[in-house]
Amino acid sequence: MVATGAVAGVGAALVAWPFISQMNPDAAVLALATIEVDLASVPEGQEITLKWRGNPLFVRHRTKKEIEAAKSVPIADLKDPDARNANLKSGDQATDVNRVVGGKEQFLVMMGVCTHLGCVPDANSSLKEFAVLEGSIKTGGWFCPCHGSQYDTAGRIRKGPAPENLAVPPYKYLSDTKIVVG
Repeated sequence: MVATGAVAGVGAALVAWPFISQMNPDAAVLALATIEVDLASVPEGQEITLKWRGNPLFVRHRTKKEIEAAKSVPIADLKDPDARNANLKSGDQATDVNRVVGGKEQFLVMMGVCTHLGCVPDANSSLKEFAVLEGSIKTGGWFCPCHGSQYDTAGRIRKGPAPENLAVPPYKYLSDTKIVVG
């Protein structure tokens, strides 16, 4: 009787294994688990968008004006005071310094997914529209055209229905001009 139960248990596990195994990420996803980014190819005032883990990843080389604008925002004025930076402990304040890694404040790396409904905010074609919206940040940032969420030059939500800042993924510097994300 014990042997029959053991054989039935092993048989059930063998039958269930293909169903469990198919839930693991496929090779394409695992290949994108980490990516290296050469920051030297991103001119000041520009950004590049990469694909990481199936989502857009923004890498922006911020200007001094953008950095100063982000630093001048009081934490009390932020809709979401949490840094949302995977490189810091949860609950750290969303200061500009806490939105970058390693004191390299000119480079902002964050997920390009609006925290409202998952749209992709725009930093390029909508900046003129973004700059004239009532109460918006005049120095740029990201604008999600779907429902009007506005993010400042540190990727923090300032206006609109989005509940959280754009997430900063885990990343580290390999050199002054190279990072690895993931």
